[in-house]
Amino acid sequence: RRQHVTAPHPLAEIRLSGCRVPAANRLGEEGDGMRLALGTLDFFRTSVGAASCGIASRALAESRARAQSRRQFGSALAEFQLTQAALADMATELDASRLLVYRAAWRKDQGEPRVTQESAMAKLFATEAAQRIVDRAVQIHGGTGVERGTVVERLYREVRAPRIYEGTSEIQRLVIARTLLHT
Repeated sequence: RRQHVTAPHPLAEIRLSGCRVPAANRLGEEGDGMRLALGTLDFFRTSVGAASCGIASRALAESRARAQSRRQFGSALAEFQLTQAALADMATELDASRLLVYRAAWRKDQGEPRVTQESAMAKLFATEAAQRIVDRAVQIHGGTGVERGTVVERLYREVRAPRIYEGTSEIQRLVIARTLLHT
């Protein structure tokens, strides 16, 4: 059953009834599904953080172009200090997001069995930062930022879902706190 969501992300519910899987094709023992699924979270949380960096990067690029080309009150938007501050904040948050994602991915690539804290931090920060970056992009674009069919409007719809995938932002905070308090 396809789930219709705000962003154009292909989500569906699949139910199997009477399905038989040969023992050689099983990923684990019967009843181990939840444990196996939880074991993938470090990888997928980092991946969601990386995808959010992509969304944020496009929002920043669109905002730079808009600030340089759009004129208000006889000047380019890029000449106004508040626009400059918004772009600076967007670039800084994007860079910090990338660094957290790179660190989580690098540590996993180095063979560390668990990068739970790093992946939760990367996912939390990158998804929250992407939301703020896209919101600033909408502000910089003004009315065209919410015009259906524009790049920034599409990003605005797409940026919300990653804050939910692989555990909400609130869950990421709990995961981070738990690793801090129990290590």
